[in-house]
Amino acid sequence: MNDKQKMQETPSQHEVTRLPENAFRPLNDGEEYEPVMNPNAVYPEVNGWSVTWGILMAVLFSAAAAYLGLKVGQVFEAAIPIAIIAVGVSTAAKRNKALGENVIIQSIGACSGVVVAGAIFTIPAIYILQAKYPDITVSFMKIFLASLLGGVIGILFLIPFRKYFVKEMHGKYPFPEATATTQVLISGEQGGAQARPLLIAGVVGGLYDFIVASLGWWNENFTSRIGDFGNLLADKAKLVFKINTGAAVLGLGYIIGLRYALIICIGSAAIWWIFVPLLSLCCGDMVLNMWNPEIQTAVGAMSPEEIFTNYGKSIGIGAIAMAGIIGIIKSWPIIKSALSLAKQTTKHAEDAEHETKRTNRDLSMKIIIWGSIAAIIAVFVFFLLGVMDGNLLHAIVAVVLVAVIAFLFTTVAANAIAIVGSNPVSGMTLMTLILASVVMVAVGLKGQAGMVAALIMGGVVCTALSVAGGFITDLKVGYWLGTTPKKQEQWKFLGILVSALTVGGVMMLLNATYGFSSGDLAAPQANAMAAVIEPLMNGVGAPWLLYGIGALIAIILTLIKVPALPFALGMFIPLQLNLPLLAGGLLRWYATRSKDSAETQRRDEKGTLIASGFIAGGALMGVVSALLRFGGVDWVNKTWLANPMSEVLSLVAYVLLMLYFIKAVRKR
Repeated sequence: MNDKQKMQETPSQHEVTRLPENAFRPLNDGEEYEPVMNPNAVYPEVNGWSVTWGILMAVLFSAAAAYLGLKVGQVFEAAIPIAIIAVGVSTAAKRNKALGENVIIQSIGACSGVVVAGAIFTIPAIYILQAKYPDITVSFMKIFLASLLGGVIGILFLIPFRKYFVKEMHGKYPFPEATATTQVLISGEQGGAQARPLLIAGVVGGLYDFIVASLGWWNENFTSRIGDFGNLLADKAKLVFKINTGAAVLGLGYIIGLRYALIICIGSAAIWWIFVPLLSLCCGDMVLNMWNPEIQTAVGAMSPEEIFTNYGKSIGIGAIAMAGIIGIIKSWPIIKSALSLAKQTTKHAEDAEHETKRTNRDLSMKIIIWGSIAAIIAVFVFFLLGVMDGNLLHAIVAVVLVAVIAFLFTTVAANAIAIVGSNPVSGMTLMTLILASVVMVAVGLKGQAGMVAALIMGGVVCTALSVAGGFITDLKVGYWLGTTPKKQEQWKFLGILVSALTVGGVMMLLNATYGFSSGDLAAPQANAMAAVIEPLMNGVGAPWLLYGIGALIAIILTLIKVPALPFALGMFIPLQLNLPLLAGGLLRWYATRSKDSAETQRRDEKGTLIASGFIAGGALMGVVSALLRFGGVDWVNKTWLANPMSEVLSLVAYVLLMLYFIKAVRKR
């Protein structure tokens, strides 16, 4: 059969059933991986159905992820719930051979979570600083362009590494999120029943979190301050216990799993239950304000929360930054290997253009190179006219920093996703901000203008790295299933555009409703960015000693083979947002265990669907609650929430929610 005949094969000649036996193991010498969909046949992929649903998912999940990320500091990965919804709607519509379409829906829609992660880690910091410096301005266009240009750069910088990560390293990286997404899409070929547990859990989780956020029937946190002894412990010993009792955060803990949730919580405990009390004990009568003159209170007179905010967070920042550096050092061999592979592809560009197997087709290297140049020029123009007030030197230095850092960290992001399914983008962005601040101050840009410039630079880099990490998941899913990489790459740009537009609008809505400096939105990463930028740009200096302690902890953790990044994140994110992750991890361990390994796997898969429902439903209702408050609708009785019984009731509701989860997971 010649190539032309092969390309004209119909999909029915290659039945879609299950993943091949060698999908998850390294290939033997001379062995080829044959994906689910025949590489020599043509399948429905990009059409009105897939593009429309992809755009809808990008809008909905961008809004949900932005709210959740700013509220609790955690951005959920949208790929799995979007894949489930894609399967559900295609089954309901009785679409024939919808696997390729569902991959495109998932790929476009998944732009939501990654663009959100890039934007909310940095841009809200401008709003936070605006409360202190009213002359600072934030516009929709700045938010939109930082997200859009960062996303475009992330896609273009990652494509040359596609073959290395998804093909050359086949079976050597676990790709946990891509694996789960692929299994969901495969199951859809046998019916859309998998969507049912997700939808039911979405209603339960959404209603639960709506009751908390909009009706205020019970408190969103349970703390040890509900009694006199707890208050005494907090005031004298600086010890406090706090846990958020929301459905969405519990779902996040389930997805993260017990191992990483435990590491995160140990990091949190090290700061809250060791460092904070110890600092109060040793320096209780001292006013430690060398890097922040506004601190006028002795350490002993501060609450545990104030000690954490003023001192503990800085240790976490130093640890996150060092974890990022360690990640680059570890990833350097990957960068060299992938660049070598991309160079070979460039040399044989003509052959690549006429590649008969559609599963091996990427955007041409000419498009990638010229597209990257055009994107960098666009960033330069944006910086020059919109950020640096026409200063040519500042714009040149800024664009060089952004391009170099984004390229170097791209492989770190992709590698992290391939191994653990978690992108350490916040730590890498913190390091970017520190480096950008030092360099920009050296070339004469400081003060309020310097703060805004550094944060916009960080926003572009952060979005680029977040998109690159998320996109490698999409491409691995496509590799396993047999979709056309070139189509995924082309239509990913549309998802970035839609998500950037949505995130900009939601961010301005949330600021108008709550205010990023009010404390109603945690925005922990953005608060950290603001805390790093302000002293550096004002010439006050920075808490280098605390950064150094954090960096040393990260080095020690790496030497003893403990993942430094989750531990560092635990030191940095507030306690009440870390403990529910452990609760979710423990829930996963307890709810899924069985003597029968097949039953354990069934329960775990169903639990993933229910947790995804909690996340999606809770986050979407969070956006609805924000819209209600923005419209002046407020049914929350703040006097009741100040009553300790509202916290007791929140604990009761939380236990009932977990019991529902366990029963739903174990039900056949």
